[in-house]
Amino acid sequence: MSPMPHHGTVLISGASVAGPALAYWLARHGFRPTVVEVAPALRAGGQPVDFRGETQLTVLRRMGLLPELRRLRTGGTPIRFVDERGRQLLRLPAEFMGGELEVLRGDLARVLYERSAPGTEYVFGDTITGIDETGPGVRVTFRNGPAREFGLVIGADGLHSTVRRLAFGPEGRYVRHLGYYAASWQLPNDLGPAAGEGVVGHNVPGRLASVGADHRDPARAGAMFVFAAPELPYDRHSAEQQKALVTDAFTGLGWHVPRLLASLRAAPELYFDSVSRADVPTWSKGRVGLVGDAACGATLGGMGTGTALVAAYVLAGELARAGGDHRAAFARYERRMRPYAEGCQKGGDRTGPFLAPRTATGLRLRNALLSRRFLMDRMLRAGQRASSTVGLPDYGAGAAP
Repeated sequence: MSPMPHHGTVLISGASVAGPALAYWLARHGFRPTVVEVAPALRAGGQPVDFRGETQLTVLRRMGLLPELRRLRTGGTPIRFVDERGRQLLRLPAEFMGGELEVLRGDLARVLYERSAPGTEYVFGDTITGIDETGPGVRVTFRNGPAREFGLVIGADGLHSTVRRLAFGPEGRYVRHLGYYAASWQLPNDLGPAAGEGVVGHNVPGRLASVGADHRDPARAGAMFVFAAPELPYDRHSAEQQKALVTDAFTGLGWHVPRLLASLRAAPELYFDSVSRADVPTWSKGRVGLVGDAACGATLGGMGTGTALVAAYVLAGELARAGGDHRAAFARYERRMRPYAEGCQKGGDRTGPFLAPRTATGLRLRNALLSRRFLMDRMLRAGQRASSTVGLPDYGAGAAP
């Protein structure tokens, strides 16, 4: 590989999934990655994430992660939909929601961090505030640390990417609201069978309230609510505002909803976001590139985790193969990955209407159709095909250590 500006330094924003995976592969190819993460430490916990299809499993295999992730696997998460009295209306098997390998997001983030850390500089508790190309590199300013220069900057910082906003323009140009919001939080498991094996959900038109026991600690449970709504004005940094939006959307429902809303008021952490998708016409601009949800993401159901790992592998490999020509590398990376990522992303468009159909007729139709095993099998096969439609070149990084 010919010398790169700034000795092959690459700044990556985001330490969830795509960022550490990219850092791992870049270091394997001889680059010097730095990962900056706004959170003060790795985020623990989180919802289960899954991998589907031979393409995604091959990347995990080449990273040497399959044995450890199989030890951490949840075994999948079956989901039952019930009426207000708890009577089952529909049951979906674990493989429907959990693919071929399901792990908790926090476990995956930790494993990727540990695997990438020996070859990566990690900076927690800081974020990028400015990006200025200097010709041979990029000058980056930070909220807390001093300005630095890097050869390349990569946004791996999710649907609400800071790098994309700074280098490509306002989020509104690229992120489209899909008509739903999702919220999740942890609570004590005092709901008995309602938070037993798998997830149990209760629907009314346009709303889903669900709860399931923690995979590791049966004394804990996780709630997930989904509701239909137009774009809502709220402060993304105000948990109190977000809790109020969830409470307003679900007040008056039966089943276990009042108890779950009571637990929300006391929850120290809340995940809340719109169900949206990112569509960026070009994934690079000069020395700045995007990977994962920042480039082509969906909040739920878009197979974003597996796609992010595949994209990180391809981006690092193309940068190594280009020998310092980042323009050629970015172009080849996008040509190879865009059809695959967009094919997987389409599932995100259907997730809100699937989890919380807007009408009583839609609810009955979903329950009736998915009670037929042959239709469920067809959907599973479609997911397998969508997640296995890109070839994986051998970029010569050698065997995983």
